[in-house]
Amino acid sequence: MTEATLQAMDGLRDLSTIKWYVIPLLAIVFYIYTKEIKLARNTANWNAVLAGVTIFGVDFFNETWNGWVMYLTQHSAFWTVPGDTALRTMVGWNIEIMFMFSILGIIYYHTLSESTTEKILGLPEKWFWALGYAVFCVFIECLLNIGGHLVWEYPFWFCSFKGVWLIFLIGYFHFFCFAILVISLKSMKSKLITVGIIYAVPIVMNVIAFGFLGWNY
Repeated sequence: MTEATLQAMDGLRDLSTIKWYVIPLLAIVFYIYTKEIKLARNTANWNAVLAGVTIFGVDFFNETWNGWVMYLTQHSAFWTVPGDTALRTMVGWNIEIMFMFSILGIIYYHTLSESTTEKILGLPEKWFWALGYAVFCVFIECLLNIGGHLVWEYPFWFCSFKGVWLIFLIGYFHFFCFAILVISLKSMKSKLITVGIIYAVPIVMNVIAFGFLGWNY
């Protein structure tokens, strides 16, 4: 295993590493969702909440298959987060990342206007902002990599910044594609079924890996 992988495995899901700043961050996330749920109950528009849980669910799936890559190769995941954290939940996931992705969908939704026909630079605004946020996320990930907080191992994933398109597509852009899919569905039943499937896949994968196969990632 790579040095970064071994570092990421050290203290994995160790509750003794939790820092006190996790508590106010958790309260902020609760506050945001409480406000959104209260607004949704008054307006019957649950799209902000659904966008939030959708993007977090897709990130949950991303981190799950990334952990599978680490275990199956016994070398490295596509990305690892070996740096200091209040809690490392998987080799490529930590509590700080989880908090960010839990509200990213809400941020994205509130960037959109009320119009369904609005365009920016010739693109429907939902796709314009999906591209824009994905590009910004990749930029932040590059900074984290330069600082040694997020490590890439495989050259086809990212090599001298030539593989950035793959991180853009698989790492971030599809998060917003799923959010667009969910909020574009007509019925609440269809939206909930889609979100349920998004969560069911990584949950089943983790139950198989941790519960039946005894893997650790």
